[in-house]
Amino acid sequence: MKKVKNYSFYEFIMKVHSISKIGLTYSKDPYALENYIELSELSSKMLKSFAKVDFKRPQYFSKDLYPTPNVSVRMVIFDDLNRVLLVKEKVDGGYTLPGGWADLFESPMEAIRKECMQEAGATVNVEKLSGVYHYDFLHRGSEQSQYVLVFKGHLTKPLKPWGHEITDVGFFPLTQLPKSISFKIERKDLVKMIKDAMQEVTAFE
Repeated sequence: MKKVKNYSFYEFIMKVHSISKIGLTYSKDPYALENYIELSELSSKMLKSFAKVDFKRPQYFSKDLYPTPNVSVRMVIFDDLNRVLLVKEKVDGGYTLPGGWADLFESPMEAIRKECMQEAGATVNVEKLSGVYHYDFLHRGSEQSQYVLVFKGHLTKPLKPWGHEITDVGFFPLTQLPKSISFKIERKDLVKMIKDAMQEVTAFE
């Protein structure tokens, strides 16, 4: 791939290409799939002509080039009573920390702020990196190998309405966490992440 002078335009094309790949992976609606296919083809053509990307050669558009962990972000937010903010996932009815996958061209700070707003309607100030945790099928039973970056922060504005993937948002004492925990995280790991943030340590696992 050649060096790109108009980087903002290249970033836009890459974002469209990334959205098309996500849509093709997760969407079940046939009309939406047609649109994602068209977006993928158009963005691929633009990348070939604009940035001279050769899709026949190994590069980072192909996840099988060199298997590496994905990166996700999570946020631990306490209120004045030292209760932790949790969101209830629509997909399984379980609670977890607000967060999700980091997207292309996002810094970890940008990713976690965006996820907090989308999932919890939370405008946050990031105070520190609280922990880096390794997840895969050998470590904590995750289907995908990933590094989870957990941050500690606090609200800067009152909570707003949350996103469509979430059915409830609330603050909970560490000793009274909800019975139903999301399949994305084990209860003991959720408790550890909260305690690590509470104790002002930075965990690396």
